Amino acid sequence: MFFNAPPTIPTRIFARLPDSLRRTGHETEWHRGQPGVHPEHSLLEGPAFDRDGMLWCVDIPYGRIFRVSPTGTFSTVVEYDGEPNGLAIHRDGRIFIADYANGIMVLDPSTGQVTPFITRVRLERLKAVNDLVFASNGDLYFTDQGLTGLHDPTGRVFRVRADGHVDCLLDNIPSPNGIALDPTETTLYVAVTRANSVWRVPLLADGGVAKVGNFIQLSGGGGPDGLAVDSEGNLAVAHIGLGVIWLFSARGEPMARIQSTIGHHTTNMAYGGPDGRTLFITESESGTLLQADMPVPGLKLFSHQ
Repeated sequence: MFFNAPPTIPTRIFARLPDSLRRTGHETEWHRGQPGVHPEHSLLEGPAFDRDGMLWCVDIPYGRIFRVSPTGTFSTVVEYDGEPNGLAIHRDGRIFIADYANGIMVLDPSTGQVTPFITRVRLERLKAVNDLVFASNGDLYFTDQGLTGLHDPTGRVFRVRADGHVDCLLDNIPSPNGIALDPTETTLYVAVTRANSVWRVPLLADGGVAKVGNFIQLSGGGGPDGLAVDSEGNLAVAHIGLGVIWLFSARGEPMARIQSTIGHHTTNMAYGGPDGRTLFITESESGTLLQADMPVPGLKLFSHQ
C-alpha cells in the first residue's frame, strides 16, 4: 500500500499445448489429492532453456516432460510414472526434475531415461518436492512443499552440495514453492505460497542461514509460485490465481506488472530469447506459454555457464 501501482507489461501467446497432447477423461492421483480445482488437460510448469535454445517444461499430473522449439512446437521427450513439478538444467546437459511423487530425479536428454537422484534424506522420505535451482558451484537447492501451509508450517528447503552432502536449511515454511538465487549467491529467495509471501534467506559463508525475513508480502490470488531473477538482481514472481508476474527490484520495490492475456494460473517463468530479455511464462489454466518483453536480461544460470 506504500508504493504507486507499477506499469503494466503486456504478454502475448508464444505457444499452445496442442489438442493432441491434451488429456480428457482422466482422473489422476495428483488431481484427487490437491485442494482446489485444476485443469484436466494438463498442468504446465517448470520452464527452463537448454544451450540449444529449446524450452523444456513439465506436465505435473501426467508425468510428461515436453521440449518446445523456438517456433513453439511441442514434443514429448518422456512420459513416466511421476509428477514432475520443476526443472533445472545442469551445466553438463542433464535435466534435474523436482518430482512431487518421487523426489529429485535426473533425465538424460539423449536417452529419455529418468533415474532417481534424491528420494530420501537420512533415511526419511521427502514430503513432496516442488522446485529447484543450481548455484554456480553446482550446489542444488530445492523446496520440499508437500501439502504444508499455515496449518502445518513444516515445509523445507534443502541444499545438495556438489559433493553429494545434503543439508536441511529451513524446516518451518508454510508451503515453500519457487526458489531462486540472487546474482551474488548470498541470498536465496523462497516463494511461500500459503503465506502469500516471498522469504529472503541470507546464506552464510559457513553454509548456514540466519536472519531469514519476509521480503515481499502479497495479497489475493493463490500466492506466489515460480521465481526468476534477472542480471541486475530484480525478482520476478509468478502470482498464481491473479494471472500476473510481479517484477520487484532487489530492494523489494514493485517495478512492473506482467499481465497474462489468457488464464489466471501463471505458474512459473524463464528468461530466454536471443538477447535474454524475453520472459517465457507457463499459464496452466489454458495450457499456454506466454511471452513478455523485459527491461533487463535474465541472470545467466548454471546451465549456460
